[in-house]
Amino acid sequence: MNERTQPLLADPRIQRVAAPLLVGLVLLGLWQFLCVALKVPTYLVPTPVDIARTLVADGPMLFGALLVTLKITFLSFALAVVLGVVAAFLFVQSRVIEASLFPYAILLQVTPVVAIAPLIIIWVSNTTLALTICATLVAIFPIISNTVLGLRSVNPGLLNLFRLNRASRWQTLVRLRIPSALPYFFGGLRIASGLALIGAVVAEFVAGTGGTGAGLAYQILQAGFQLNIPRLFAALFLIALTGVLLFSLMAMLARASLGHWHESEQG
Repeated sequence: MNERTQPLLADPRIQRVAAPLLVGLVLLGLWQFLCVALKVPTYLVPTPVDIARTLVADGPMLFGALLVTLKITFLSFALAVVLGVVAAFLFVQSRVIEASLFPYAILLQVTPVVAIAPLIIIWVSNTTLALTICATLVAIFPIISNTVLGLRSVNPGLLNLFRLNRASRWQTLVRLRIPSALPYFFGGLRIASGLALIGAVVAEFVAGTGGTGAGLAYQILQAGFQLNIPRLFAALFLIALTGVLLFSLMAMLARASLGHWHESEQG
């Protein structure tokens, strides 16, 4: 191994990308080998090659459906971030407010979206808005809980220092509580981005929207009804890949924001 290759492979940034890709290629190769060796029918488990062919053949339809799902995902994620942060700032103003309202935030987390999605779809005539509300209800709780935890997790010594210097409530919030809460907030973003995608897909399943507004969930349903299993797996692959990319995007955003000063994103 030459001198140039050694440092390249030893770079932690290269390892974070190369190691998962290598594991994925090995698993795909094993999947392909087992399906061919055991002669598994395509209508049960398609091979990675069959899925890749379907992605190429049905690409325009699947990627068009992906754009519809992404639209709902990004709208619900943005709405969850705004509402979650506002709710978190409200909760930390008073223990009484937090004790009074936080249980209702927990209700959003423990209530299955499939149980309330039909009601929301009936009450809200606009399909896109209804799906966005459903996905927002799934994604908002991690933003609220993590941001509240971060705003509460302030170094007592620094808090006493601010009090000794007679810092105002606003100065303490902006210069101490918000910087302390950022690592927790970005942790909530990582979770909420995936939940927004899950909420969008589940809401699409319940709504069953088709035609030009069909998302990936509808394509999965149709593929299942038609026993087009390669297309079903191709749609699942796009959903999984989108979830990984969303998580990676949030991780990159956290590193860009915190990497130069917080230990959680250093090294």
